Amino acid sequence: MQDPITKTNIRSLDHSELQKLLTDLGQPSFRVKQIEEWLWEKNAHDFDEMTNLPKTLREALKERCTLGGVSVIARQLSGDGSRKYLLRFSDGVSVECVGMPSRGRLTVCASTQAGCGMGCAFCATGAAGLTRSLSSSEIYEQVMHVRDDFGSRVTSVVMMGQGEPFANYDATLAALRKLNSPDGAGIGARHLTVSTCGVIPNIIRFSKEPEQFTLAISLHSAVQSTRNMLMPHVKRYSLLRLYDAMGEYVDRTGRRPTYEYALIKGINDSDGELGALCDFCRDNLAHVNIIQLNAVKGSRFAPVSEARAQEFVRALNKVGVEATIRNSRGADIDAACGQLRQNYDK
Repeated sequence: MQDPITKTNIRSLDHSELQKLLTDLGQPSFRVKQIEEWLWEKNAHDFDEMTNLPKTLREALKERCTLGGVSVIARQLSGDGSRKYLLRFSDGVSVECVGMPSRGRLTVCASTQAGCGMGCAFCATGAAGLTRSLSSSEIYEQVMHVRDDFGSRVTSVVMMGQGEPFANYDATLAALRKLNSPDGAGIGARHLTVSTCGVIPNIIRFSKEPEQFTLAISLHSAVQSTRNMLMPHVKRYSLLRLYDAMGEYVDRTGRRPTYEYALIKGINDSDGELGALCDFCRDNLAHVNIIQLNAVKGSRFAPVSEARAQEFVRALNKVGVEATIRNSRGADIDAACGQLRQNYDK
């Protein structure tokens, strides 16, 4: 008995690989463009949707390929209009993503890994560990799923979901390029943001990419001992090295990075921590995003008051650093990264 043919996820093929597949099937080259439009712009879920392809080609593609795709394990709606999803891929691995509408715009927060290996102390995802990295098409599919569910064009994407994007650099960059491409989602490069814990070699690598993608750094403390406690897997990348790398990034790109700072009561909200943050950011091109921590069930970390967050903003502004408090979205659902996966994917 012959072994069944292992089908290829057609979304995993790059342009040249898709060309080769169609050449093997005896198809003209213009079919590649047609199929790519169905995959990346229209987000087809079935080969039979590809109505401008001959039926014989659609049948041949069904025999050799799958369209990947996701199934929805959970979908939560917030009173502010945000929607959070737990999506499962064909191998059973699940990830979270979020759609956040605002004033005619739609932002998607996408994951780059299933779980995370960075072990940040306050992160629900980090507590579960890393399952595997996602492919570029799996990252892209999250955005398209949110787009289709809202029935609205995605205007910006932040790679701030589960995982460390720079621990999955090649797939993350490929997804960004597909999201940016006019043959993909067509989102402007400056509306595509990557958030990293501070993996310095790939910050430098990212600074050399030709696109004007945006960079955010999960800082959370400018005191080395505090940061080591909160983010143990990046302590080999010291704050001094990070400071120098970010200076190189700004010099090379001319772009303003964002520093993310989740205020945690009794941990990084003291006057000493505030002074260190001001010293780290002053005289640099930077924006500080103060985040009021989501309360996570069972966590030993608690958020600070709105008044204390405002004090951080005023102090940073006083030394010439642009700072804002991030508008917390989805606070009435399992908003923190990893919460939905913990609750449903067991």
